[in-house]
Amino acid sequence: MPSLRTALLQSSGRPGAVAENLKALDEAAARAADAGARLLVAPELFLTGYAIGDAVPELAEPADGPGSAAIAEIAVRHGLAVLYGYPERDGERIFNASQLIGADGVRLANYRKTHLFGCFEQEWFTPGEQTVVQADLDGIRIGLLICYDVEFPENVRAHALAGTDLLLVPTAQMRPFQFVAESVVPVRAFENQMYVAYVNRTGPEGEFEFVGLSCLAGPDGVVRTRAGRGEELVIGEVDPEFLAASRAANPYLADRRPGLYGSLA
Repeated sequence: MPSLRTALLQSSGRPGAVAENLKALDEAAARAADAGARLLVAPELFLTGYAIGDAVPELAEPADGPGSAAIAEIAVRHGLAVLYGYPERDGERIFNASQLIGADGVRLANYRKTHLFGCFEQEWFTPGEQTVVQADLDGIRIGLLICYDVEFPENVRAHALAGTDLLLVPTAQMRPFQFVAESVVPVRAFENQMYVAYVNRTGPEGEFEFVGLSCLAGPDGVVRTRAGRGEELVIGEVDPEFLAASRAANPYLADRRPGLYGSLA
């Protein structure tokens, strides 16, 4: 099975400016496709911006809303799948969500962030209730989490037990927590025997300063590609043959003793 070339878009776009963010995503998709990527991953709440304050209700849209339709056109035009973050409206509730759209424009998966970080998110968003959301892309089992979710080992282990090969984590990770991008994410990939694509915003935005450092970490804990601190598009390979060999050599999942872990719940 061939590798899945994956592009990570590290950018904060323009907070509150959906049309400009769609344009930036379109330009990134063109560059990613030219480099042979089959998947483009954008950061948390990329469609609208993260630090949009009380504009959240105004900018939120359903999973099949106009932003989804526009990104489906981008995916089809450039022939690659796209994962993006957005505020999802479902009736009176708003979720911090991410959606994966295939290269044919079909919506493959939608995930709602289960662990909300800080006062801003807890004020505006409802926490999701589904831990494992997956889709298949080019023979690889894709799983979705968002930012803070990956810092809970239970979330990532649930994906490992469900067979996730590549975990996509759109992120808005800020100072002073850069150690998550630098250290936690590669460890999560190793201890759960999967690839993890952690895709961050960058630079100042409202009261926040995002640290960049997006990365694709492999099941051996080695980072395949890493962005710096600024706007950047980086590309890495998700190799299913290497993943299978790594899982065969690493006994973490096989050596688990679930009967000892009941107190953790």
